[in-house]
Amino acid sequence: MSEIPRELEEARETIDNIDAALVHILAERFRCTQNVGHIKARYDLPPADPNREKQQVKRLRALAEESGLDPVFAEKFLNFIVTEVIRHHEDIKQGYERKE
Repeated sequence: MSEIPRELEEARETIDNIDAALVHILAERFRCTQNVGHIKARYDLPPADPNREKQQVKRLRALAEESGLDPVFAEKFLNFIVTEVIRHHEDIKQGYERKE
């Protein structure tokens, strides 16, 4: 079977469009969290906020359940993002400390 069924091509096109949207949404999210990192650095707040993170996990798990997405996967995905955000916030904070 060398030819791909049109139905499969259409499904893949939809997936490609969703992947592109996800990349754009993640880029926007990271632009927002970069701003948060600068605010935290200016006010000498810690890069991580465990209480906020717990709230977000709870919220995201509920959204996942409502959407039919595995809440365990959603939590893992959020933890991956938060880990990266915290790393960015630490870098930003170090940049502010060097200026002092």
